[in-house]
Amino acid sequence: MKTNVGSIDRLIRLLLALVLFYLGLFLYSGSTLGIGLVVAGGVLLVTALIGFCGLYRLLGIHTNQISEQL
Repeated sequence: MKTNVGSIDRLIRLLLALVLFYLGLFLYSGSTLGIGLVVAGGVLLVTALIGFCGLYRLLGIHTNQISEQL
């Protein structure tokens, strides 16, 4: 699995995950919306940590700066 998420994209995903966790756990806790926000934050957190996004792969998007040579 090659990384396809760049460092700026990873930072944005991490910050957005923290915001979604806060909203889901504190402001909308116990509701369906809160659970959805926590799940979305979890997905963003995982993709930020591992540097791979499956949706980016399907769409052919690469935000990392490393040029891939085959």
